[in-house]
Amino acid sequence: MSILVGNETKLVVSGLTGREGSFHALNNLAYGTNVVAGVTPGKGGTGVEGVPVFNTAQQAVAETGANTSMILVPPRFAADAILEAADAGIELIICVTEGIPVHDMLRVNAQLQRASIRLIGPNCPGVLSPGKANVGIIPAAFFSRGNVGVMSRSGTLTYEIGTELARRGFGNSTIVGIGGDPIVGSSFIDIIALFEQDPETELIVMCGEIGGEEEERTAEYIAECVSKPVIAYIAGFTAPPGKTMGHAGAIISGSKGTAQAKAEALEAKGVRVGRTPRDLSDLAADVLGAAV
Repeated sequence: MSILVGNETKLVVSGLTGREGSFHALNNLAYGTNVVAGVTPGKGGTGVEGVPVFNTAQQAVAETGANTSMILVPPRFAADAILEAADAGIELIICVTEGIPVHDMLRVNAQLQRASIRLIGPNCPGVLSPGKANVGIIPAAFFSRGNVGVMSRSGTLTYEIGTELARRGFGNSTIVGIGGDPIVGSSFIDIIALFEQDPETELIVMCGEIGGEEEERTAEYIAECVSKPVIAYIAGFTAPPGKTMGHAGAIISGSKGTAQAKAEALEAKGVRVGRTPRDLSDLAADVLGAAV
């Protein structure tokens, strides 16, 4: 198995006819993802490399049976694109777009929660189940099929961690980038709960970063609800207070949100924390046994 995306995924891409949308959607298609439709208002009836384009998400779902949406439109249109996909009956929405206003995301999250629709992102690299489906911008070459589930707030660190795990011979069940904005649709807790139920996942890797209390809350949840081994890496041990580091959500406020505080919270609950990405591959080998 895997979580979120797989062989059953039927993907509709909002923004398919744009430069970024077509580039990444066609990469997903080449990987083997079942990309069934695109949505661009005013361009219905056209197509991109054989993928039909519709004016609305409702039309796309009705014609193709799409069950997953990827949002790759400019920030000012992204909130409406997410809600349009939800209204069309899409149950999983993966929003790659970054720079969406916080007020827009507050509105989106409130509506999606009432409808029990899962949102990954925004400002995320997407979701990859190696050998099955890639929805987003994750470079699949870094990952192979295996038993390690990865969830991360950072896209580029996810790729580095994938490289380090591969170096030790470990593959992955699913890789999930939850996004680096202050407000995202799915938390570490949401994703770790899915990994806990996935028989293919034997080890869970969490890649966190400074800012907020996401990792601390997850530490409490792991102690109470997770039976599988979890290891972690927190980016930003040398980050200066009061300075945003890359992501809008990666900012230390006072004594809260530091990498050290997050590592201590996790370690107090039995989660081993690496200080570098390479440390994670060593921890994985300790837990699962050396793969190579």
